[in-house]
Amino acid sequence: MIYRKDANFPYPVLSNTSHSYAVNFFDLDVNVSENADDYHFDFSYEIDSEFMIEKLDRRKAQLILIIQSKDNKFYKLEPGQRTVKIHKSRISLNKRTSIQLHIQAMEDINFADNNDLSEFYIQFREELKVPKFSLLGYSNVIIFDGSITKPFELFEKKVDENLKSDIKVELGQETIIIHYKSPEFQFNHLPKSNVLNNPYIYAGLSKALQAFIINNSKDGDVDLESMDEPDGSLDLKLYNLMKTKKVTELNMDNIDEVIYMISDRIIERYTAALGGLVTDGS
Repeated sequence: MIYRKDANFPYPVLSNTSHSYAVNFFDLDVNVSENADDYHFDFSYEIDSEFMIEKLDRRKAQLILIIQSKDNKFYKLEPGQRTVKIHKSRISLNKRTSIQLHIQAMEDINFADNNDLSEFYIQFREELKVPKFSLLGYSNVIIFDGSITKPFELFEKKVDENLKSDIKVELGQETIIIHYKSPEFQFNHLPKSNVLNNPYIYAGLSKALQAFIINNSKDGDVDLESMDEPDGSLDLKLYNLMKTKKVTELNMDNIDEVIYMISDRIIERYTAALGGLVTDGS
């Protein structure tokens, strides 16, 4: 099954909405393409738990891709696998198709050496043990819209050495585009380069949400609960993201609050990444 809301478990589970871990971050991004016979699901994910990554690397846990349309489809993933090909006769995609990534235990898991847990669970981690096939974590939910070319991709990064500024944020038809004058500004030479780009992500979200307000309201207040789905592809992605994150209203005064709700604490994670670089002496 797909978990859309907070679910209660008698043991720690890694998810973006739980408080089981010190940093609760399990992020999934997916892009869908097709040919005459097959759908291709290309995905990437980020797990902010060394304990969980170690279990996956040693095959003590397994990633499972769940695609829910008319029914649930489960695809067990091999380590390093980043694509799933499905024949069109086996699946039907529509606007209600949802995708989520699960982590499942492949043997009994003991949490005694899990240093990533929250303060609450750290106190009695020696006693924590879950049986084989238990759910260890679940990602955010991706909602597919078959009418657009890049249904899940919200950001694009491009390098343009002719820029008149170091960074430029542009709103495209389907994505928020971050232009860099130099590849070095993407921090690809440093650990957690994606997280170090979070200030640019924040700026892009702010610009896109301002445009969303202008496009979808007459008085500057957007009621997400009563409005119809927007027409623009980028606006539709933002709308689905805000609905998933339980945002009910948007205006110029609460943009920062909305970014906090939809972005899984990007400033907190950016600060933690900087702290890690200082500690490591990078």
